[in-house]
Amino acid sequence: MTRVFVPRDAAALALGADDVAAALAPHADIVRTGSRGLFWLEPMIEVETPEGRIAYGPVEADDIAGLLADGLLEGRAGRLRLGVPEAIPFLARQTRLTFARCGIVDPLSLDDYRAHGGMAGLAKARALGPVGTVETVLASGLRGRGGAGFPTGIKWKTTAEAKGDRKFIVCNADEGDSGTYADRMLLEGDPFSLIEGMAIAALAVGASKGYVYTRSEYPHAVATVDKALAIARAAGILGAGFDIEQRVGAGAYVCGEETSLLESLEGRRGQVRAKPPLPAHKGLFDCPTVINNLVTLATVPCILRDGAAAYQAIGMGRSRGTMPIQLAGNVRHGGLFEAGFGVTLGDLVNDIGGGTLSGRPIRAVQVGGPLGAYFPPSLFDTPFDYEAFAARDGLIGHGGVVVFDDTVDMSHQARFAMEFCAAESCGKCTPCRIGSVRGMETVDKILAGQNVDANLELLRDLCDTMKFGSLCALGGFIPYPVLSAMNFFPEDFRRGQRLAAE
Repeated sequence: MTRVFVPRDAAALALGADDVAAALAPHADIVRTGSRGLFWLEPMIEVETPEGRIAYGPVEADDIAGLLADGLLEGRAGRLRLGVPEAIPFLARQTRLTFARCGIVDPLSLDDYRAHGGMAGLAKARALGPVGTVETVLASGLRGRGGAGFPTGIKWKTTAEAKGDRKFIVCNADEGDSGTYADRMLLEGDPFSLIEGMAIAALAVGASKGYVYTRSEYPHAVATVDKALAIARAAGILGAGFDIEQRVGAGAYVCGEETSLLESLEGRRGQVRAKPPLPAHKGLFDCPTVINNLVTLATVPCILRDGAAAYQAIGMGRSRGTMPIQLAGNVRHGGLFEAGFGVTLGDLVNDIGGGTLSGRPIRAVQVGGPLGAYFPPSLFDTPFDYEAFAARDGLIGHGGVVVFDDTVDMSHQARFAMEFCAAESCGKCTPCRIGSVRGMETVDKILAGQNVDANLELLRDLCDTMKFGSLCALGGFIPYPVLSAMNFFPEDFRRGQRLAAE
């Protein structure tokens, strides 16, 4: 029977992928895959033909009978036909390294994984040995994709040189930023890339145990990872020398911060630890620990497989390699776009993203989740690069890009930032715990038109205190969205004043 590939990614499931698979099942051999990340075309199915795969989408279950009659299984049906997937402009413009297998392979088939380059990186690491593996990651220029952008090789080297009877590898898959879904896509669509990356990290630093810290909000991902771990153990990839356990968090945003995550793994309330000591010296259970974001670890196998120079050749400045950029919000073509660092924000949201879904002008774009700054169109020439965003008081974070049209009220967005911080604060430090509440109160006074000039000045002073006085990035970065809203959209903070005058 003809093979038809139907995604089982959560986004595709939400749009009816299971019903599509059920309608096709009597007529074809169904292979469930992850998603390629073109969410406006989901469910996007692919038919295997002698000339290669042919994509169709977005497909509904009610479309199947007509498509079959028109020659779907031969790739001849015209309606909804997208052609060769790699030729679709959104995919053709990408440089897919970390996500090269997503939407292509059966996520729970080791044979499929190996047939598409999987496990070659681990074999190379074994040949190089621990020191050579660390040096390769160092030379590649890979930086943490969770948001901080810290050089991965330095973290590994520090942990490798640390003294300790036991060492751990911890994967931070607690993806909590607004507009982000890269971790979920990898967990659901290519879990063996994470397992291989963690095995390479363990070899490099001498770790015997690994943990994957995932989100309870990702039930499909959690189930897929558990199955993948069992398959890897049965195949001897995991076992006596190094094994991995999955732990599911309870949804606290602050547990995305590495030390809070470690506290949670140890069975305590997720609260930020003071640093030093660094986790590389004294992390999980007081042992030397590598803690990396999922995308970081899943990128390591292709670096080992292809060599540091190939990865170093992509990108700009100190930002090397590719970044999975996640387009969300009011955008026509929402989806995951993996590209080398350097693509501009304007190209991302206007050209690649297709502008707003509403058709109205873009007013603001928030990059980096709820802690990220709001950039107006005047800053759309900013290249996607850690240092370029930092120079404009912004941050890349986990690569989430949320688009807003001209109906957004930025004073309300500033209030939401403070409200979010108040709700998600671990409560350990005063600037974050109390400052966020005072921030909400101050914005409310501004919106009511009360002593607007004085309260705007007070809000800036409060942001300064939170930025430099908070223990972690939650309180320290919340000023970014607040101040950017005040700086670039000052008129929105005067509406209450105008109404009061009238």
